[in-house]
Amino acid sequence: MRVDGREIVVAGSLLQPLIRRTADIIRVVLSAIAVAIVVAGSVVTRSQWHALEGSVSDIVGVFTPGQSNFIYLLYGVAILALPFAVLLGLIIGRRWKLLIGYAASGLIAGITLSLVANDMSPPEWHLNPARLDTFLAQFVDDSRWIGMLAAVLTVSGPWLPTRWRRWWWTMLLAFVPIHLVVSTVVPARSMLGLVVGWFVGALVVLVVGTPALEVPLDGAVRVLAGRDLTVTGFTVVQPGGPGPLVLSAATEDAEQVIVELYGKNQRSAGAVRQFWRWLTFRKSESAPFHASMHRVVEHRALMGIAIGDLGLASSKPIAVSTLERGWELYAHSPSRGSALAPIDDAMVACSTWNSLKILHSHQISHGDLRAAELRIEDGTILFGGFGNAELGASDSHLQSDIAQLLITSTALFGEVRTVRTAIDRFGEDAVVAASRRLTKSAMPARIRKSVPDSGAVLTATREEVLKQTQAEQIKAEQVTRFSRNQLIQLVLLIGLVYVAYPFISQVPTFFTQLKTLKWWWALLGLGISALTYVGAAAALWACASGLVKFRNLVIMQVANTFAATTTPAGVGGLALSVRFLQKGGLGAVRATAAVALQQSVQVITHVGLLILFSVVAGTSADLSHFVPGATVLYLIAGVALGILGAFMFVPTLRRWLRDAVRPQIQEVFGELSELARDPKRSALIILGCGATTLGAALALWASIEAFGGGTTFVTVTVVTMIGGTLASAAPTPGGVGAVEAALIGGLAAFGLAAEIAVPSVLLYRVLTCWLPVFLGWPTLRWLGRKDMI
Repeated sequence: MRVDGREIVVAGSLLQPLIRRTADIIRVVLSAIAVAIVVAGSVVTRSQWHALEGSVSDIVGVFTPGQSNFIYLLYGVAILALPFAVLLGLIIGRRWKLLIGYAASGLIAGITLSLVANDMSPPEWHLNPARLDTFLAQFVDDSRWIGMLAAVLTVSGPWLPTRWRRWWWTMLLAFVPIHLVVSTVVPARSMLGLVVGWFVGALVVLVVGTPALEVPLDGAVRVLAGRDLTVTGFTVVQPGGPGPLVLSAATEDAEQVIVELYGKNQRSAGAVRQFWRWLTFRKSESAPFHASMHRVVEHRALMGIAIGDLGLASSKPIAVSTLERGWELYAHSPSRGSALAPIDDAMVACSTWNSLKILHSHQISHGDLRAAELRIEDGTILFGGFGNAELGASDSHLQSDIAQLLITSTALFGEVRTVRTAIDRFGEDAVVAASRRLTKSAMPARIRKSVPDSGAVLTATREEVLKQTQAEQIKAEQVTRFSRNQLIQLVLLIGLVYVAYPFISQVPTFFTQLKTLKWWWALLGLGISALTYVGAAAALWACASGLVKFRNLVIMQVANTFAATTTPAGVGGLALSVRFLQKGGLGAVRATAAVALQQSVQVITHVGLLILFSVVAGTSADLSHFVPGATVLYLIAGVALGILGAFMFVPTLRRWLRDAVRPQIQEVFGELSELARDPKRSALIILGCGATTLGAALALWASIEAFGGGTTFVTVTVVTMIGGTLASAAPTPGGVGAVEAALIGGLAAFGLAAEIAVPSVLLYRVLTCWLPVFLGWPTLRWLGRKDMI
């Protein structure tokens, strides 16, 4: 490279990979969206759109036929000469590589728009000297010509002067208003040609590149020369990619300068990153928006000066400047000192926290405390990389610094020494407060990626803080705008709306039947339904060996109704029970085992009661409604065999079955054998599970009696248990639709009239499902506020 008569040697590649050309990728995506919109619009609203265009043309078309022909003639000459003017400019500028892209884009766009079904329609442009306006109209109205023009302008536009580019695009897009003012309709295929040409040109630009990809090293040489640094050569240290293009500049005075160059792609990616952090993180957790890349680089240089004044900066800013084609330059001295490595040195660990203490005493946060940004010189820790540093930092930024250094220092010096030193320098309260950020969501990804096995390091550091400070617990800090519990509750609420929709459609019919309702039976059913929560809470309390408060368990059962109803197969209710027991003091394994034990006893009790009441009911009932057809039975058997074969022949599934499932099953069987030796506990669990099953049957029986009755409690119990069992396999949340169909069909099988069975089942679902669900939502939120889930 030759600059001002001097030869500058450049070693290394300056090109950016395709996947990092953010601006070009965004252009391709926007053009593809435009193609989709035009195609969809032309298919859906073609006739209406033509009518609208005709109406607009009648309003604005004020020219006479002679004037219209004259305007059409002038515009046709301009649109015909436009590509040749662009071509001439490329040849004069010796843009040979760009010339290839110009020709390729025009050819691809023309061929693409010539495809018709399975054939190709060649252009038919004829010269008729007697009718020049007709000849020019062939180009103005031809989608291929419009597409070719859009493609070549997209490719050559970035290389053209801004004024030329704007004028030529204005000239091309003018075909829409010109068609309207001369009282004609815009050809639909011309609009298609415009967006297709833009898309083809955007793809070619992504491959060929733009002037923004050409690194203005000559400008960098001149900027450094203004700082009395005469550059003799550049060596690429880090190619352009997710970060800046980093070069090492050698000077005539044998002084080395590190030059960082930021292009338009870094600017767009940085803006997207800033916007994402603002959207997802709380205001106190994200830095203020920077208006431009120049402000970002300037901020970094100023923070380097501020930290350098404290004697803690590993490098010194030299120059910040805007270069040609949107590039920004940041030059600084090479980093002083040596890099930190995992060592067992108490002095180095103390120096690390001492340096951070000095920063915080001047209300400066660093924000990027990776080991790569820490260096040591003469026993003093120096900082580098000030892109995330803040002057006048908030408490959130200072706490984030402490949390980051806890992780980095633990990886270097071990958690015991790290926590002890941090407490000595900042105090127990500050370390405990910062430890709330030792979570995956609060810890920046760049910090986690810099530490091997970051998950284990986070856990070990947090536990060590608990040990040395004797704190009861460390509650995770919420750094995002929405917590995980809030997102889960939003999903559950959406599920509630989904499952409630089929029921809402049946509400009018249900209300017409309420005229004959006996309200005392409905109130009895509601009371019985409430007692089922007490039974379920008693069973779970006994399964947990009485280690949680029974009153809280009853409240949790109400919230459990909401979680179980709004998730398929009731998995939300099981997860909520496990979480509640964990927050109550049980370990994860013990809580899971307690819930599994309750479910196992519930199944055993359910099956036992089903057999007992089926025998009592006799064989007079028609149970054919409950028996699936042969096709369904074969399908179930086939799926079961397929699952069995998968677990037998897939090693990963076998290991999961052996390592994760089998221990849980063994623990459940161990609990069951222990229950056999504890009659009081066994009786309480069985009674609680039995109360849940029989309570549901009693609620349905009371609902039937509320509409006149007509069947026995034994019959209703069999229907409830068989229908509930079949409906539990339904994929809908809460079994909505399946439960109602199964219960109504079961009651009909036992001879109950449809005019009683249908409203009775709907009333039963209101009492046992929908009322508890709407009570469960605020109860679930209350449990969350009390930190019980």
